[in-house]
Amino acid sequence: MRLPVRFSVFLIAGVVGLCVPAANLRAQGAAAPSSSGQSSSSQTAPVQNTPKQTAPNGTYISVDPLAKVRYDNKYDMSLTMAYDHMKAGPNLLQGSNLGGLDLTGSMWMSKRWALQATARTFWGTSGAAPNAPLNIRGPFVSEYYFAAGPEWLGPHNKHGAILAHAMFGGVYGKFEQDLRGQPPSVVGFYNDQIAPTAILGGHFDLNRSPRWVFRITPDALMKWYSIDYGTKSTQWDVNFGISVGVEYKFKKTR
Repeated sequence: MRLPVRFSVFLIAGVVGLCVPAANLRAQGAAAPSSSGQSSSSQTAPVQNTPKQTAPNGTYISVDPLAKVRYDNKYDMSLTMAYDHMKAGPNLLQGSNLGGLDLTGSMWMSKRWALQATARTFWGTSGAAPNAPLNIRGPFVSEYYFAAGPEWLGPHNKHGAILAHAMFGGVYGKFEQDLRGQPPSVVGFYNDQIAPTAILGGHFDLNRSPRWVFRITPDALMKWYSIDYGTKSTQWDVNFGISVGVEYKFKKTR
């Protein structure tokens, strides 16, 4: 049986239409592996950006300023502000508060023992005995000490030390300079004179560095002033003194 020509044409066109898409899909399927292989080979592993570790601005280092404190220096010297409470006469009821300077130096002979010398000056005003009609009040007085003796190093560590000393010498007491030409007996004062003295006490040292020391020095200031009110005699006085200041240890060692 013979098909009509128009039907045959439609049949052929349908077969061709079905075959062409199938061929295209097969061709794309064959090309896909090479395409995916090329793209996979061309891709590189992602780069991980790690944060940069910055160096610290500074590291705290603990420093001990007293680590090099030693007690082997040959010489040391201290300069301190000094205070002295004294009486300018043998029978005065009113004492006087004097201020001044204390310059002290030591030469160490061994670890524990040194030879120490001191020079101290004190100035101030003093109460006076009733002296009408002259009416002399608060005359100026002064004392100048010069002494030397042994010094002993007691308990000590890098933080500080306790030292003791006993020094002997002389003191120049000046009491007549502000009496308007009157004798010191008018106000109950001693005469101007040089008298024997003894200084007994010590130091409390607080180390601030291997060379610098904060120093406190309490002392008993003993002196033997003579009295000349017609009959000569001697008065033994014991006064309290204290000084506060700094000490320097020289680099030279024993």
